[in-house]
Amino acid sequence: MIVLQFDHVPGMLMTIFKSAFGLDQAFSGIVGTAIVMGVKRGVFANEAGLGSAPNVAAVANVDHPASQGVVQAFSVFIDTFVICTCTALLILLSGFYTPGFEGDGLILTQNALAEVVGDWGRTFISVALALFVFTSILYNYYLGENNLRFLLGEKRRTVIIYRGLVLVLIFWGAVQNLDTVFAFADITMTMLAFVNLIAITMLFKVGMRVLRDYDEQPKAGIKTPVFDSSKFKDLDLDFKAWPPRSTPDQVVTEPASHAVLSALQR
Repeated sequence: MIVLQFDHVPGMLMTIFKSAFGLDQAFSGIVGTAIVMGVKRGVFANEAGLGSAPNVAAVANVDHPASQGVVQAFSVFIDTFVICTCTALLILLSGFYTPGFEGDGLILTQNALAEVVGDWGRTFISVALALFVFTSILYNYYLGENNLRFLLGEKRRTVIIYRGLVLVLIFWGAVQNLDTVFAFADITMTMLAFVNLIAITMLFKVGMRVLRDYDEQPKAGIKTPVFDSSKFKDLDLDFKAWPPRSTPDQVVTEPASHAVLSALQR
């Protein structure tokens, strides 16, 4: 849709910008509401700042923890700016959207696609959403159980209680009003972000040291930056994950897993 109507894309992007930051919206106070809603939904889109994505990034096999950080930052750009913008353009280019539309965002997307490709577009969105929801449930359950085992050890009773709670929440979310579910998620995710932001603040100086080490190596002529734990002897590092290296360009002999999480979680 976007490629076939690419000549309309600049105008649509300008419409989005004016609608968010126009004078009418600013004077009416809607700009503040738009920013708040954008932040809330942006968190759902990429989980940046929540502290959940690092659980997966921390087990990446990389030569330097900062390199995985770059990948994570780029993934936020792809998800938020590229994917979400494409969805907005899909809706606007279809001609289905009218100002003041009060329907659900999913229904709006389904109808916008169906307006161009036919009724099968609604089915396509429904199937894609079902697969996304299913994989998201598995992914978040996996993270939760792993963290629970780390904090409380291998206690089978605790894991069974956790699994039961997950099933109850899934059932509750399926029968509740969508606004109620989002409100509940906003509260719980805010709590998660609050804890994570405190941890980020405490680790800021350490993170900047690691980032400087990553940036300085290419300037010194090292093509692929490699993390040398011997330079950070004052930190409580996992030397199995980050073994000391005699030379910066030494070949990696052990998996560089657990990244910053395993090195700094204490």
